[in-house]
Amino acid sequence: MNSSTRYLPFVVAMAVVVVASNILVQFPVQGQVGSLQLADILTWGAFSYPAAFLVTDLANRRYGPHMARRVVFIGFMTAVICSIIVPPLLFRYGLIEIGTPIDRLARIATASGTAFLFGQLLDITVFNWLRRQSWWRAPVFGSLVGSFIDTIIFFSIAFAPAFAFIGPNEPFALENAPLFGVLQTEAARWQSWALGDLSMKLLIAVFALIPYRLIAARWSQPVVAA
Repeated sequence: MNSSTRYLPFVVAMAVVVVASNILVQFPVQGQVGSLQLADILTWGAFSYPAAFLVTDLANRRYGPHMARRVVFIGFMTAVICSIIVPPLLFRYGLIEIGTPIDRLARIATASGTAFLFGQLLDITVFNWLRRQSWWRAPVFGSLVGSFIDTIIFFSIAFAPAFAFIGPNEPFALENAPLFGVLQTEAARWQSWALGDLSMKLLIAVFALIPYRLIAARWSQPVVAA
């Protein structure tokens, strides 16, 4: 099996996760828990994007940092292109209800791509450094550090008024709402989305250790001849 065939599943998985997340991040979670309006703290992208760190860590574990970085770069290019092309097609065929303007899509893709590169490459670096220290929780801590950087970069570029030169602002994201949905202090809703997104990434990173260890354990088993 040549190298491109080996890492193709990781590239495809990465592209699917990022494209889906770039679409879902534009849809706040509708619902209410007590006095907490979920739309003030979460978008649907918060549930899908953490899987990107699992894909990176598995590629890193399977083929090492060089191949993992290749997966990140190829997945990045594929995902950015698809993030601009796929949503209009889904809207055209009635699969999503909102047609996002192309300049808004370009801003989301720029934010996603920049955050993705920094977050995933940092995850790989931390992961491998901790593995050299025989730290068995390397996937968790690599994902935590990468998630923190990823969240700051993505939500700043995608929603902060300072980056309006990249594309138009999202009015709903700029409206003031209780910080984190429940605090008395008010802030732009995108800042609460960032906090909710980071909280979800950290939570999922911990639980993602389970499938990571199960899959890694299977790779460690010797191949039995038929």
